[in-house]
Amino acid sequence: MINNINQTTNHYLFKNRVQTLKRYGVLLLFFGLLLSREAKAQDKTLTINEAIKLGIENSKTLKLSQSKIDRAVSQYNQAKDKALPTGNLSYGYSHAEIPANRLSLGPTNLTLPSRADAYIGTVAIQETIFGGGRLKYAQQSTELLTQVARLDAEKDKDQIVYDVISAYYNLYKVLQSQKVVAQNITSVDQQLTQAQRFFDQGIVTKNDVLRFQLQKSNIQLNGIDLESNRKIINYNLDILLGLPESTEIKIDDINEANHTLLPLSGYLDTAMVTRQELRQLDLQNRVAEINIKNIRAEKLPTLGVGANMYYIDAVANPIPQSGSFIDPVTIGATLSWNFGSLWNNKNKVTEARIQREETLINKSVTVDNLKNEVNRNYQNYLSAQDKIKLLETSIAQATENNKILESKYKSNVASVTDRVDAQTLLYQAQINLELAKADAGLAYYTLLKSTGKLNK
Repeated sequence: MINNINQTTNHYLFKNRVQTLKRYGVLLLFFGLLLSREAKAQDKTLTINEAIKLGIENSKTLKLSQSKIDRAVSQYNQAKDKALPTGNLSYGYSHAEIPANRLSLGPTNLTLPSRADAYIGTVAIQETIFGGGRLKYAQQSTELLTQVARLDAEKDKDQIVYDVISAYYNLYKVLQSQKVVAQNITSVDQQLTQAQRFFDQGIVTKNDVLRFQLQKSNIQLNGIDLESNRKIINYNLDILLGLPESTEIKIDDINEANHTLLPLSGYLDTAMVTRQELRQLDLQNRVAEINIKNIRAEKLPTLGVGANMYYIDAVANPIPQSGSFIDPVTIGATLSWNFGSLWNNKNKVTEARIQREETLINKSVTVDNLKNEVNRNYQNYLSAQDKIKLLETSIAQATENNKILESKYKSNVASVTDRVDAQTLLYQAQINLELAKADAGLAYYTLLKSTGKLNK
């Protein structure tokens, strides 16, 4: 009887444990699926255009540039506000005690009150009719500086886009190189298996096997360096794009080098029209000219008109009562002229002219630098294309050489050194080709950036 009870109890406990394990198993499976989804969510495949869009949307530099534009617009609006009439309102109370309030004026005696109260209010409006054009020049100058700020923002945007493209291509180069490493490790493993079989058959020596093992180790070392570089570039790109720092970015297919190339003169002409630096210098030259006009305007007189209304109440009651106050209204015009500016401002005009000349010289220097930059980037792209053609030829040659030596090695005609060297040459040529393709793609975007057409 006791045994039956124990068996029943054990069966019940076992059944409960099974049910408990099932529940935990379901929970573990559920959390496992969540973690799996989260891990997958951390992988993100991006095209280059998607990466550029993210970089622009999340750039703190561009947000700062927009703040500078907003400030310049505010300064322009302030300059416009200065052309509006000015107004002033005041109201005051005063109390006077007059201890000596009798005044003798010969036969006439004048007795004043011993104390007096007064309420005085003033409303005034003034407007400048003619100020030599200074208000107009201030508006024109701040408007031009607003345009300069917008060009600064365009330049910052170009730099952000180029930084994204550069990081994107650097990641692409690493990922393509990793593919080549994986392919070559597979190939070396096959050769290593074959060499081991030949060694077991007594066809080759142990040294031949070790040579393949050493080759594999060297390729794996290269793979370790590539993975370290990939993590660094991937992290930097995550920050640049505003993505979570754990996001593993996958590169979509990109067109590395097949871009139609125009004559050099076309790119030079585009740069002279489009580059923000030259447009900014043109605006700064106009600002310098307006500054000269503004200094000259300071020599001219200023004409203003105004209206004033006064309220004077000489009783202690602050509430106006009929007959207890007066409210004269005045309208007038004021002509003023600081004629000392005729000789005080002559050196200011000279300085402003020098600043304008410096702007013109700076533009000439900038034009030369931009021409050199465009030409250098143009030649770099041509060179990158030539490298691709040459490397494609060298890969074809290295592939054929590798096949020949592989056949000779199998026939025990070629040495293991020759076989390993042939495979190393092919491996290096494949790596160089992938790097050259990526360099050509980046060189093209560098050329576009130098013409000011990267975002156009």
